[in-house]
This record gives sequence, C-alpha cells and structure tokens, in this order.
Amino acid sequence: MADSLNDESGVEDKKKEEMKVGQGLESDEVRRRKVASADSADDEPAAAPVDPAVAQSIGQGTDQSPGILQRLLAPLPPRWQNWVVRGIMSIVMIVIFSVIVYLGPLAMVVLILIIQMMCFYEIINIGYVVYKSQDLPWFRTLSWFFLFTSNYFFFGESMIDQFRILLQRDQFLQPLLTYHRFISFCLYCGGIVGFVVSLVKKHYLQQFTLFGWTHMALLVLVTSSHFMIRNVFNGVIWLLLPSSMIICNDIMAYMFGFFFGKTPLIKLSPKKTWEGFIGGGLSTILFSVLLSHFLIQFDFFVCPLEYDEVSDAVSMNCVRHWIFERSTFHIPVVGKLLFLSSIPWYPFYWHSIIMATFASFVGPFGGFFASGFKRAFKIKDFGDLIPGHGGMTDRFDCQIIMGTFVYVYFQTFIMVTSPHHLLRQVYSLRPDDQLKFYEALTDGLTKRGLLNGTTGI
Repeated sequence: MADSLNDESGVEDKKKEEMKVGQGLESDEVRRRKVASADSADDEPAAAPVDPAVAQSIGQGTDQSPGILQRLLAPLPPRWQNWVVRGIMSIVMIVIFSVIVYLGPLAMVVLILIIQMMCFYEIINIGYVVYKSQDLPWFRTLSWFFLFTSNYFFFGESMIDQFRILLQRDQFLQPLLTYHRFISFCLYCGGIVGFVVSLVKKHYLQQFTLFGWTHMALLVLVTSSHFMIRNVFNGVIWLLLPSSMIICNDIMAYMFGFFFGKTPLIKLSPKKTWEGFIGGGLSTILFSVLLSHFLIQFDFFVCPLEYDEVSDAVSMNCVRHWIFERSTFHIPVVGKLLFLSSIPWYPFYWHSIIMATFASFVGPFGGFFASGFKRAFKIKDFGDLIPGHGGMTDRFDCQIIMGTFVYVYFQTFIMVTSPHHLLRQVYSLRPDDQLKFYEALTDGLTKRGLLNGTTGI
C-alpha cells in the first residue's frame, strides 16, 4: 500500500515537472515568436494610417488606378497590375515632360513652379490632417502666404540677375527692381505678424509645430526649385539631363528589382533591393553618356538663356563653353592593344558620368528620406494624384536633391563669369556711374598694356 502511494506521488511529481518544463518551453516559444514578429514588423512596409479619415484626407495612390484600367487588368495578379499601371503613367509623364521641353526654357520654369506648389500642398496637407489642426485659424492661409513670399524673393532674384536690362525698360517695374529685397522682407514680416495674431492659447504647441513644419517645407522645396530654375537659365541641359538620369534610374532600378531583386537594400524601403540599386546605377551611367552625346549637338540645350541687346530679344545663341567642344581622348596602353589609340570625345562626358553616379548612388537617398518621413506618420503615399505612383512628392523626391547637387556642381566646377553677366551689372548702374566705370576700366587696361592710350586698341 505504501509502495503504491509512493508510486502515485512519484507519477504526480513527474507530471508537475513535465508541466513546468512545458510551460517553460511554451514561454520560450512565445518569446521567440514575439521577437520574430517584431523583426518582421520592422521589415514590412509602412502600414496604412490607423485613422481612416486621415487616409481619405491625404489620399493613397500607389495601389489606385482608373476604373477602365482596373477592368482591363482584372485577370492579372495584383503585382502585375501595379507594374502595368506604373508603366503606363510613366510613359504619360515622360511624354508631357518632352512636350514642355519642346516649348522652351520658360515653359520649364513654369513646370518647376507648378510641381513645387503641388508638393507643398501635399506636405502641408499632411501636417494639417495629422496634427488635427482643422480648428486652428489661418494655418493654411499663412502657409500659402509664406510660400508666395518665398517665391517672390527667390524668383525675383533670379529674374533680376538674368534679365535686369530688359526689366529696367519698364517704368512700372522700376520700383519693384530697386526695392525688391526690402519688399520681400516686409512681406515676410507681415506673415510673422499674422501668425502671432492668430495664436490661440490652448493650441500654442500645435501652432508653433506647424509653423516650423511650414518653414522646413519652404526650405526644401522653394530653395531646390530656385536652384532648378537657375539650372534652366544656365542651359536646358543642366535640368533636362539630370532629371532624365533620375527618371532612368527610377525605371531601371524598378525593372531590375522586379525581375531579379532578392537581397533587401534598406529597411526604410523594404521593396528596394541591391539588384535594383546596382542595375539601375549602371544603366543610368550608360544612359547619361548616350543622352549627353545627343543633347550637346544642339545649341538649344547647351546655351544659357540671356537677353541680347543687339536683337532686343531673349536669346539662346552663344559661344559654346569649352566642355561642349569636340576633342580627342587618347586611350592608354589597353587601347593600343585593341588597335584604337584615340576616340572622339567631349569633356562634358566626364561631368555627365559624375552627375549620373550621384543620381544613381546618392539621389535614391532622397527617396529613402521621404520613405522614412511617411513611415513616421504611418502613411504610404503623399497623395493620390498619379495612379500607381502616389502623390507628386512621391515622384519628385529624388529630383529635389539632384537639382540642388547640379546647381552646386555647376557653380563650383563649370561656371565662368561671362562678359554678358558683367554688362548686366554695369548697365544696372546710373548713367554717371556707368561712365565712371568706363573711364576706370580704360585707365586700368591701359596701365596693364592691354590698351593703347592713343588708339584705344
């Protein structure tokens, strides 16, 4: 009897030990699952907004397409539906961009300003919705007022610097040219006064947060668009070629990633792969040389936009910069082994390759920055304007950093002070000061032996 009781108690003890071990194993398994789920959550794309009202207000357009396309593409898997929609809209955007380039530099300037305003609207709209600011007075009005003020200053500076002689002929514009910076400052001060007057006691933190939000958007968008406009004035090629590089890189990276992508590139954009990143980069470098060779054959693309006093018109005729002149590239020893000692070459090719390298391996980080921004607010797109792509900011995020780079690159390595630019500054002086400048210049050139004091040559 005692033995049977001992056996039963031993069995019960074994069962208790097995239950404890099982609970321990189960808890370990639960912990592993939690860790795994947390890791997978980090690898997944940003989820849609928790609040449906936010998604509806902002608009999420990557997975949207026109009704007729939805019906035509219904038999295809969702992955291929998105591929076809993106492809069609990409072709449409390229065609529209080509038409605008054909219309000339001023049409391109207008396009830049339109895109800037659309991107500004999308970014401000996110702040307006996410921060629940519907009851804040004057937020949108002040945001657009600051955008107008910033554009008035930067665009005015560009136009005055480029076309001062032409603009000075209009008596109505004279005060605007003379006091441009003071007027800009007064407009900005008016915006500050309006913001302070609109402050509401219970919303101080929200209002100052959105004030900073607006100014960060202005810093990124207005400054970069100003640089792009300057690029157009320096020659259409300095906007068309870099923009085409970004477009090519985006398309080829998507194609390589779609068909060959296996290795994730960065957690901020889980769909980006190393295969797409490298394939898109190499394709862009090759594309840049081919497109450069085509563009530099035409003065329309390489000549700066300037006012010509002789013809009394805005002109794109120029003496070409030396980087657009044909030369010969002598190939080292390897070339001689291939019985090819030299090839025709344009120095601009080197600059094109440098810009393409930046567009391929640094430009995409503008997109990654935008992806991090969207993940922070749990949204997938900035808007739904472009089916298959999202909003305007989704499409032009990389163009922002690329346009800024090209402007800095041009100012650092390419730009030379042209006689036309100096003449614009001289002609902006009063007549008496122009004559004094002429006398000082003549005396200086004579002393340096560049002019004969009697003949003037």
